[in-house]
Amino acid sequence: MLGITFSQVQAGAYALVLAEENGLRRMPIIIGTPEAQSIAIFLEGLRPPRPLTHELFISFTEAVDVKLQEINIYKFEDGVFFSELIFMQNDKKIVIDSRTSDAIALAIRTQAPIYTTEQIMIDAGVILEEDVNNEIDDADLFEEKINLEEMSASELENTLQEAVSKEDYERASHIRDLIKNIKKPTE
Repeated sequence: MLGITFSQVQAGAYALVLAEENGLRRMPIIIGTPEAQSIAIFLEGLRPPRPLTHELFISFTEAVDVKLQEINIYKFEDGVFFSELIFMQNDKKIVIDSRTSDAIALAIRTQAPIYTTEQIMIDAGVILEEDVNNEIDDADLFEEKINLEEMSASELENTLQEAVSKEDYERASHIRDLIKNIKKPTE
């Protein structure tokens, strides 16, 4: 998953952008504000004082010994994605229909893989111009990494907030990981 951004197509909605694992195609999925907030809260590593709906659902599945194996985005029709959750309980496979935004929110919390078909990638996938043009070359990325690694935790926190405000979630994720490594006690 690449991240979430405001939808340029639909006012009041967000675009959740999934990235092809070994390719340049991206699949934008329009989702509502509550789902976007739930996903963003998890991606940012924030923990609300009480469980949100997706955390509650995961807690329930763990309590009854059911594991989310994967999600499958199996259909794209009239601009709507259709998904299913594939669970395993002992040796029993359980398949449940789901809104794609909820399925992805659960998948990221459990690190379950997200699959779709080649036909859906053909119909709904896009190749972003900046991916093709490689606007940021490897030297720039290496220099950015060195600069970030030289920053203090408080400087990184400020840089993280700046990246989030610019909706540069990939950079924010990298900065968040650096902050975690700084705060990790030495073994």
